[in-house]
Amino acid sequence: MGSTEMRIIITGSIAFDYIMSFPGCFKDHILPDKIHLLSVSFLVDSLRKERGGCAANIAYSLALLGERPTVMGTVGQDFSDYKLWLEQQGVDTSLIREISDKFTASFFVSTDLDDNQIASFYTGAMANARELTFYIPDAQRAQLTIISPNDPEAMTKYALECKDLGIPYIYDPSQQIIRLPADELVASARGAKILIVNTYELEMFKNKTGLTDGEVQGLADALIVTCGEQGSTIWAEDRKIDIPAVCPLRSAEPTGVGDAYRAGIIKGVLRGYPWEVTGRIASLAATYVLESHGTQNHRYTRAEFAAKYREAFGDAPELADLLSCAGEK
Repeated sequence: MGSTEMRIIITGSIAFDYIMSFPGCFKDHILPDKIHLLSVSFLVDSLRKERGGCAANIAYSLALLGERPTVMGTVGQDFSDYKLWLEQQGVDTSLIREISDKFTASFFVSTDLDDNQIASFYTGAMANARELTFYIPDAQRAQLTIISPNDPEAMTKYALECKDLGIPYIYDPSQQIIRLPADELVASARGAKILIVNTYELEMFKNKTGLTDGEVQGLADALIVTCGEQGSTIWAEDRKIDIPAVCPLRSAEPTGVGDAYRAGIIKGVLRGYPWEVTGRIASLAATYVLESHGTQNHRYTRAEFAAKYREAFGDAPELADLLSCAGEK
């Protein structure tokens, strides 16, 4: 197994989340035959401001799993308290750049009773992410990185740089599929260590690029498709591996679940675990977020995580490594 001194760089959004709950179902208030004239307003019954952003969320869960990830991203003048908090959780913020005349990006999301979501994202300082680069000594030491949703130009740039520098990367275009040109989506996914999307995003990816399922699978070394409560599927090493979801003790709301799943995937890949174990670690990490309100409010020790893994899936020899690499019994 690898060393705990691995350098992991997490690129992507760093944001404040404004999370709202709608006490009904969106589908009951949208008229399909009037969709071209859509104009609706949903009265929500709760609002919370939380720390969020894909990169920060992934890094937080990775820190819980015993790693010390480095976040590379851009933030605004309002980030000082958030930065201190991330550092206290074991996240390296040395590659985060503050843009003094802008505010940190903001994510506004409403969730209904069916866990459907309607969201908007204010770019803010994230637009400056294209100014960052992997052509610096600290970034070039990365053994693995993830290119998660960010400024679209930055995402394409990072993929090109990682290829040039030989840095293995996970490509996670998700909500930016709608913004990225088809040729850039394909070019960035081609040669990635992992391409990861959810079922809806996979259809968006295929629709935009014109590729078939098989052609999408052939772009990266592995394709991972998450399917919500149906679990996830990993296509790797000429195999299809179905990963079950872990039933939550309670269901709070789904914001950030995918980010925690990605943290679990990164952990397993870095440690060289089999895909079956890696996927199950990811599935369990995601469930911890589903059980809590907010994307960085869940907590567990590695010992607690291992115990819950055994309860859900049975024992695995990799769990001993998961504990020992973090120095926790």
